[in-house]
Amino acid sequence: MTQHTSTEATAVADAEKKAQLNVNKLTKWLRHAVGDAINDFNMIEPGDKIMVCLSGGKDSYTMLDILLGLQKSAPIDFSIVAVNLDQKQPGFPEHVLPDYLKSAGVDYRIIEEDTYSIVKKLVPEGKTTCSLCSRLRRGILYRVADELGATKIALGHHREDILETLFLNMFYGGKLKAMPPKLVSDDGKHVVIRPLAYCREKDIVRYSEAKGFPIIPCNLCGSQPNLQRAVVGEMIEDWDKRFPGRIESMFRALQNVVPSHLADPKLYNFVGAKADGVARADGDKAFDRETFSEPNTINILASKPADAGGCGDH
Repeated sequence: MTQHTSTEATAVADAEKKAQLNVNKLTKWLRHAVGDAINDFNMIEPGDKIMVCLSGGKDSYTMLDILLGLQKSAPIDFSIVAVNLDQKQPGFPEHVLPDYLKSAGVDYRIIEEDTYSIVKKLVPEGKTTCSLCSRLRRGILYRVADELGATKIALGHHREDILETLFLNMFYGGKLKAMPPKLVSDDGKHVVIRPLAYCREKDIVRYSEAKGFPIIPCNLCGSQPNLQRAVVGEMIEDWDKRFPGRIESMFRALQNVVPSHLADPKLYNFVGAKADGVARADGDKAFDRETFSEPNTINILASKPADAGGCGDH
């Protein structure tokens, strides 16, 4: 009996050790991906005050946690303040985020604005609320960033979010447009950054589960059926399962744009194009048959040097 118990205990200990090693490996990978994104786009600079928008979902929790880890090891000084917008949704557990942020020792602000009532009043039943909700939320967060003196606004969008936006604009908006890792806000007063731009959603899910973040579901938009974004998200998820490497290849394409091979005369001077006898790398190769690599051989971070420095935990 003792021998059997001892064997079981050893097996449990080995399983726990293996699980912890996997969490450590995942943490290192996410920090590496976030650090690379920060370095590639100069997201964080010395003296920055980063306003981390915390919704209570897996993405924003992961972003905050990774940034707090990088803050301790980064060669530059920057501060973090977590901001949650309490939109007064019925049943919203108001204590969850303050309790979590206090326990984590994070500077934070909870902003209370009843945008829920406004959205429910103005949007007809059965129509999607995302557009109005996001506009109201954006205006409030811009105002709060001013009040806090934040130099950067950090949002928790990851790689799949960026690709979903690309396809939504292609399918429904007639634009070749995605979601940038860094850009000046539409009011021209703020810099918006997306530190999780290189991170895979499935890794964020695993990390969130391992960390046991107290997830708060969104009852306003997350529960709406047949959203265009949800449909596109399912398409991307299906591709990822059936064609390993396709997602990495598509994201890499966003970083390898060839304007001369698209069709926007505002982006490239097609009108003024003339044969001048000078060879050019972006010239047409009309008679060549283009060859492509297998998608699963492409890794978005493969070309990143391991000692890139900056905010990455290398």
